[in-house]
Amino acid sequence: MVSRKDSNQARLKRHKRVRAKISGTPDRPRLCVYRSLAHISAQLIDDVNGVTITSASTYEKDFTEYGGNQEAAKKVGKAIAERAVDKGIKTIVFDRGGYVYTGRVKALADGAREGGLEF
Repeated sequence: MVSRKDSNQARLKRHKRVRAKISGTPDRPRLCVYRSLAHISAQLIDDVNGVTITSASTYEKDFTEYGGNQEAAKKVGKAIAERAVDKGIKTIVFDRGGYVYTGRVKALADGAREGGLEF
């Protein structure tokens, strides 16, 4: 019998390793990315106080298109950047959540950079 590795378990292991090294502060919060097959979401998190500052996602009511492609990820990145700039945040720490920095994760990061965030 061929045993197949659990890819989500490997992702969570990578995520724990990365989270041991990075942390969000009130002046430089952490941009956390989560992606599923059909959606993508992002949150700005202040780890010092343990609060979510703002979030954007394809789960929202005003987002009517399909959420599992790069165009949707770029829109979510621009939305989170717009909300962050409205709250006075310009610099962040990017947390890819253990996902490979390609495809939708990269598109979200590019959208956030176009929206005015620096990381």
